[in-house]
This record gives sequence, structure tokens and C-alpha cells, in this order.
Amino acid sequence: MKQNLLLFSIGIWLFSCQPGAETGSTQISEESIKTHIEVLSSDDFQGRKPFTEGEIKTVNYLVDRFKQYGLEPGNGDSYIQEVPLVELTAMPSETMTIEGNGQKVELKVLEDFVAYTEKVVEKTSLNSSELVFAGYGVVAPEYNWNDYEGLDVKGKTVVVLVNDPGFASGDSTFFKGETMTYYGRWTYKYEEAARQGAAGCLIIHETVPAGYGWSVVRNSWSGASLYLDQTGGSYQPDVLGWITRDAAIKIFEASKVDMKNYAVKSRSEDFNALSLGLSASVTVSNEINRDKSQNVIAKIAGSEAPEEYVIYSAHWDHLGIGQEIDGDSIYNGAHDNASGIATMLGIAEAIANMEKPKRTVVFLAVTAEEQGLLGSKHYAQNPVYRPAKSVANINMDGITAWGPMKDLTVVGYGQSELEDIAEDIAKGQGRYIIPDPEPGKGYFFRSDHFQFAKVGIPALYASGGYEHMTKGVDYVDSLNKVYLTSQYHRPQDEYNPETWTFDGMKLDGELLMEVGMRVANSAEWPTWKEGSEFKSIRENSMK
Repeated sequence: MKQNLLLFSIGIWLFSCQPGAETGSTQISEESIKTHIEVLSSDDFQGRKPFTEGEIKTVNYLVDRFKQYGLEPGNGDSYIQEVPLVELTAMPSETMTIEGNGQKVELKVLEDFVAYTEKVVEKTSLNSSELVFAGYGVVAPEYNWNDYEGLDVKGKTVVVLVNDPGFASGDSTFFKGETMTYYGRWTYKYEEAARQGAAGCLIIHETVPAGYGWSVVRNSWSGASLYLDQTGGSYQPDVLGWITRDAAIKIFEASKVDMKNYAVKSRSEDFNALSLGLSASVTVSNEINRDKSQNVIAKIAGSEAPEEYVIYSAHWDHLGIGQEIDGDSIYNGAHDNASGIATMLGIAEAIANMEKPKRTVVFLAVTAEEQGLLGSKHYAQNPVYRPAKSVANINMDGITAWGPMKDLTVVGYGQSELEDIAEDIAKGQGRYIIPDPEPGKGYFFRSDHFQFAKVGIPALYASGGYEHMTKGVDYVDSLNKVYLTSQYHRPQDEYNPETWTFDGMKLDGELLMEVGMRVANSAEWPTWKEGSEFKSIRENSMK
């Protein structure tokens, strides 16, 4: 890592020099973290899935702990923010028909495409909807890029590429090169298509730029899924979907338009979106079930600027009881994310025993992260605390239980000044800071801090996970591989009293606590860095 990337701004120097910025000798309790994880990841909590007995037990446990620590309710006189959710079981037609130019292409569901809708309707469809190829489907003013310029797609279906124009360009200064930007996320592409008035949006899947294979798409976007209950909203097109690369080639071959090297052409600054001279037809039917889940919110009111907020977040939910694997069907979610919730509770307990911070510190345990960051999305759309008065977000999702780490890995490195504060504190712990080693997979956009970023709030998502203090890089790499291949999103993500340790969680927790307390006790506001997709959002929200 180049040293010049690690220079501090004057603003960060001011943070570290603010009187009262240090947290003092108060420490996080390893025993408390251990107890929280043992309880939350126990079989008794049934995998903490929304709408189950596991949710009731989890929410009650969190509220009881916040009360025990002396924290105030965070939503008026309540610790609860209700999150209206709807479960949609999508049943697309067996085929998607592509017609035009005397050609007819029949795509098979799951094999060639998936289709669904987030609109709460019993049935929606594309009926001979004109297909328009819109490159990457990106409108990015800061990069002087607009794939929709001069294009009218109202009522039409756009076909777009996964990831963003910088990926595989060979140019690290084009967008962010191999590092995925917000514009590369599939969620953004659907949202932009809706803003453009499109009736449908189909994303062309390719394994390398997506970061996952077609099986993930097929399994994730079929069957029952939870969404925010936003009846009548225009936030998404009528039909959303993915198509395989082979299906896209079939479509392009049926078109009269020359689509050779379409990905390369789409990265050109003189690229122009174009109609394919084809139309698509597909129907999606839904089974609809509504219910409400719960975010849990508590606060420690600030002594001098109580109307300014530092928000800690972590998701409490996991996958519940599901398919049996190796004789176990309870998806306990010990690492994902009992570890993050336990660390946040440890921070809350420690700060509650300190002198009151100058700014208000908020602790937000959100629901339905595993279903698409829904609890944090609902909070961002219905904020208890105004985004313009929310100074920072610090998110915890998956804190390593393998001991203290020499590194602090920052997901979304280069985004905000919060990472500079974190680096200063890490140095004091004898640690170093590194960027996420797989930036092309877009992990910055795959946890709850992203919803805060989308409304402009500077967000930090960081923890140790690369080099063990004494056992090195290879030791951690071997454990990571085991976790990803045999434990992640499986019943085997369980607390193991023989192998789990809590000194690393304590170390990360105290670092993140110190970041929050420096911000809470300062008059300064951390900002997004130049080149961040969220800088202009923040600036506009502060006007």
C-alpha cells in the first residue's frame, strides 16, 4: 500500500487534538461479548429470523440490555422502530419470449433468466416491451458519464451490464478501476432504470464482474423474499431480472444491431445506448404476505450538542431454521452477526460508564439485513434522527473470533475521513490499516452502512481480518477459507467454546468505540473524500 494514501488531513488532526476526545481507561468486557454471543447464537433463538419466535426473543434481549446499561429509548419513548415488510413469492412464467426482425428466442426460467418484482401486486408483466441496450445503465455526473443521455426508455425494458465501466478497463483512474463503485451494484441499476421511467430492467450476468456465479442469482431471486412494504411506490420498474451471458448473446444475435465486443464498446466515452429492434414478454405472479419486523434503537444523550448524532449499527437478524445440512437446520449466525451485535452491546455498556459524550451516541440494531439491508433501508427512508444532523455511522458486521489482528481492514477504503481517525487509533494499538483486498466484489455496498451512505452520512465499516498478531497471514487465510466454504450462511456458523476467543473482538470494539467518541466529543464533521459517490449527496443535504 502506498504511504501517500495514509496521509492525514488537517480536519483529522483537529479531531485527534480535541480536548476530551480520548475515551480514558474504560474498557469493553470480553466476558460480556462472550455472553451476548452465547445467548444470541444459541438454538433457543432459532437463527433470529424476522417474523419468528427468534425475533421476539432477540428484540426483548436487546431492549433488556439497553435498559440494564441505562440507555434511553432511541425512538421517542420507545426502543422500537417498526419496519413494515412484505413477503413476495415470485412465480415468473416458464419462458421469456424475445421477438423481432422475424426472430423468436425463448428463454427458460432459472436456466436462462430470473424475473421478479418488488411491487406489491398480484401480477405484473412485460408485454412486447421494446428492448434497449443501455451499456452499464449508469448516470454518474462526477465521472461525466450518462448511459441514458438523449434516450427515452419510458415504458421500455433496458438491458444493462453488471458492475461499472471501470471494471476490466485496465485504467485505475477510470471510475475506480477494479474497485466497484456504487454504480456497479445491481440495486443501483434497477433504481436508475426506474428514474428513467423503464418498465423493466434486465442485468446481464457474468461471474467475474459480478463476483458470484449464476447459481447465486438463480437461488437468490427465486421463491419467497422479503421487501419493504412500499405499496404504490415508483422506486423500481415493473419487472426486474437477470439473464445469463449466453442468453444475452442469443438476444444480440437476433438483433440487427452489431453487438460484437459490446462490453468494450460500453466502456467507450462515445458509447450511445440503442434499441435492439426486439421486444420482450414475461409475466410475474406474486403470493403476498405482510408483517412487521423491528429495529431496536437506544441512545446516550449528548451533554453539549444533543441534536447531533453518532450512530453505531449492526444487524441482529440471520436466516432462521432452514434446509438441513449435516444434521443441523438452525442457522445460528454466530459470526454473522451475533459477533457484531455483541460488540456493539459491549461498546454501549462501556460508553454508558463514561462521562457523557458531547454529541448524542445512538445504537441501532437493524432487522432484515440478510434480505437486502431492509431494516437500515427503512431507517434511512424514515430516519429517527435527521441525516443532516447525523455526523457519522460506524457499522459492525462479522467481527473475527480468531484472536487479535495486526491489521484493520477498511471496506470501501478511500471513501471518508473516518478511516483516517481509525488509522490513528490503530497505530496506537500497534496495528496498521489496509484496504479491502477484494474491492471488485463491492463489499462496501453489501452491509448496512451503505444505506447511511446513500443518504450522505459518512460511514465506516472496518475490522481486523487479514493478519493475526502472532500467527500471521496464512493462519487467518486458512480460517477464512474454512468459514466461507463450510460455515457462511450455513447451520455451521455456530459459537465454538473451544476455538473462539474474544480478545480480538475487544480490540476491534475498543478501536471503533474510540472512533465514535472522538467524533462525539469534537466540533468537527468528518466528510466524504474527493471522488466518493456520496460526497455530493452529503453536501446537498447540508444546504
